[in-house]
Amino acid sequence: MTAKRETLETLPRTPASDIKKLGWRGVLEVVQREGQVVVTNHNRPEAVIVSAAEYERLLQARQDGEARKRLALEELSREWDKRLACFNEPGAGDKLRAALRKPLQLHGQVRAGEH
Repeated sequence: MTAKRETLETLPRTPASDIKKLGWRGVLEVVQREGQVVVTNHNRPEAVIVSAAEYERLLQARQDGEARKRLALEELSREWDKRLACFNEPGAGDKLRAALRKPLQLHGQVRAGEH
């Protein structure tokens, strides 16, 4: 079962006392029907009970998100390494020092990016 709701405030709720009153089986029926239920104590959220299938889906979504972040960071790292490689070329330090000594003439224009 997939998550039907996006926020804790919109999930179905049950007071902790209902777990005693309805019994565990009664609470699980709500979980099976709704996918998840917030257990409250004095109207404050204390826990969320989710089905095993929903828990597996959440774990998989987290792993997928972490994998996407890792791939994006690896790509960014490769791109920066590629850009910074020019500083390892022979004479790169001399070129940089020469460029920094020469005043930059923009003639009233703003330049951005590679020029």
